[in-house]
Amino acid sequence: MSEPDGVVLVIGCGMRPYREYLLASAAGRHPLWMFTADEPTWQSGYLAGATVVDLMDRDAVLAAARELAAAVPVVGVLSWDEALIVTTAHVAADLGLPGAGTGAIEGCRDKFHSREVLTAAGVDQPRFAFVRDEAHAVAAADAIGYPVIVKPRGLGASIGVVLAEDADAVARAFHAAEESSLIGAKAYQGGALVEEYLTGPEISVDGAVVAGAYTPLFVARKTIGMHPYFEELGHVVSADDDLLDDPGLRATLAAAHKAIEFDHGVTHTELKLTPRGPVIVEINGRLGGDLIPLLARHATGVEPGAVAVDVAMGRTPVVPEAREPRSVGVRFAYPAADCVVAAVHVPDDGVVAAAALVEPGTEMRLPPAAFISRHAYVVCAAADPDECAALLDKALSEVHLSTA
Repeated sequence: MSEPDGVVLVIGCGMRPYREYLLASAAGRHPLWMFTADEPTWQSGYLAGATVVDLMDRDAVLAAARELAAAVPVVGVLSWDEALIVTTAHVAADLGLPGAGTGAIEGCRDKFHSREVLTAAGVDQPRFAFVRDEAHAVAAADAIGYPVIVKPRGLGASIGVVLAEDADAVARAFHAAEESSLIGAKAYQGGALVEEYLTGPEISVDGAVVAGAYTPLFVARKTIGMHPYFEELGHVVSADDDLLDDPGLRATLAAAHKAIEFDHGVTHTELKLTPRGPVIVEINGRLGGDLIPLLARHATGVEPGAVAVDVAMGRTPVVPEAREPRSVGVRFAYPAADCVVAAVHVPDDGVVAAAALVEPGTEMRLPPAAFISRHAYVVCAAADPDECAALLDKALSEVHLSTA
């Protein structure tokens, strides 16, 4: 077990259709060692080595990290798995590696704490309250004004997020959010956030922070559906998106990261572009999900996995100059109703990428019974967002789901 330049430790990975491109990009930058819950399969070709460990047992992960560091230089640590970023921050601190700090990462994971800190720092936030029961949820919504958003304290991907337009809807939404919270980390289980509903388009910005300096990398414009829920149906990244140079947006992002004391790492920040200006929805202490970094790779030339490695090693990432206008988007296919999958067909032509996300026999349920019930995705590229949207519509219409 010898690696002259050391290894960057990757904690967890995720599903192959969603994360293989990141692992490949990261491996192209520096040798990788992975901590994984199971013996690696498809990941092996990208790795210098791997350790099988219970990723949900922080003490076991820390012990394995110390053992690895005693055998081979560990020069950085990263994770793009939301459930593992807090443990990753503890590993960075324990090994003396660059990182955001455990407090900053907890600030990302705990959305109630984020709201408190950002509000105290003067970063515009929706009115909000954290409640532990249905009655207090309704009282909070009455005080804030309808409609409101009700959501879990510590989940991502819009899981359990519900729009409620009256007291009865708030009561139902509280139970949906609280039940959803039980699939997450124990520290964030129970209760729900009640928040002012913000109007305006929703975007996300992936950025890099090195020694406290925030640099936006790419912007994704989001498509939401399944009212009153907030399923993320797709995203589009454009190389020439003028929001990257918007002074108000950049100031908001920089102030928010400073407020939560996020000193070092990559983040995925979601915002609403409201009539009063950009407002932070949440800051996630990792690269974006939903293939957003893949869209950026094709649209802008940014190599997100390589950027994550650079930042993990304490290096300022190199961002390529803007290329010719190009928009790349993803759409996710959802069933029309709850079902059991028999087969999924995805198109071959006119797409950058397409893949089935479920196997035959998979039971699929729509919100509020379950969230992110996707059976396929399609990725398309074009010269501008409108043309990209048309191609995505066509490709999505060519995804066929057969049910049992």
